[in-house]
Amino acid sequence: MIILLHVLVAAIYAAAAWALWPRGSAPAPAHREAGLALLAGALALHGVAIFQAVARPDGLDLSLVNALSLVAGLAVLVAWLTGVMRTLPGVTAVVLPVAAACVLLPPLAASPHRIPYADEPWAAAHIGVALVGYSFLVVVALQALVMTGLEKRLHRGLPDAATGASPPLLTLERYLFRLIAAGFVLLTLTLVSGVLFSEQLFGKPVTFTHKNVFSVAGWLAFAILLYGRWRYGWRGRTALKWILGGTLLLALGYLGSKFVLEILLRR
Repeated sequence: MIILLHVLVAAIYAAAAWALWPRGSAPAPAHREAGLALLAGALALHGVAIFQAVARPDGLDLSLVNALSLVAGLAVLVAWLTGVMRTLPGVTAVVLPVAAACVLLPPLAASPHRIPYADEPWAAAHIGVALVGYSFLVVVALQALVMTGLEKRLHRGLPDAATGASPPLLTLERYLFRLIAAGFVLLTLTLVSGVLFSEQLFGKPVTFTHKNVFSVAGWLAFAILLYGRWRYGWRGRTALKWILGGTLLLALGYLGSKFVLEILLRR
């Protein structure tokens, strides 16, 4: 029964992606309404599937596959609630199929990884803020990639068939940096809460691990990007490089460390 739920969620995500993909400049009203209804249903069922996979009797199971499914679901939710899906359908074309693939992973590749101290308030706050922050920055990276593609098409004088109804690029760019700022605040809270959580439990503020090093490096990348935007007006390819670099560092810090420990080292 559990695997059937995951397959059902993946199928609904795929149907929502098809319905929301624009025909011409924007999705037809009937397709859009159907797509949004499917999307709401997929998110609700995905939440149930994540809860069943993560909330175990002996503690929270945040294994690699569960983390991928959870971050993918949160990325869909963030992209929907922030309006990115509406203004840039190209993001929809990526994030929904990725979520459909990730939701299939937990029942197919179970590798339990219990989180110690998960019942501690600091731990719950740290994990929740971290996952939402990562999801924000994943959506930011997708939005930046789609916007870069749009900019290239405009420079070549090519029509914008899939996103003709999108706002001007400068408007999208300002909105993109607002999302970056929000994600950066959440990432900062993640690092601060991690320090406080570690100090409360272990009596020392920071443990020197690959995860911490990559996380701090990702934070620095986004800090430099925001400073460069404020001081020098960075945009376009320069901003894209810092966005992708920072997102990659965060992925290596969180998901990469899980891959090494759970898949390669079998811990």
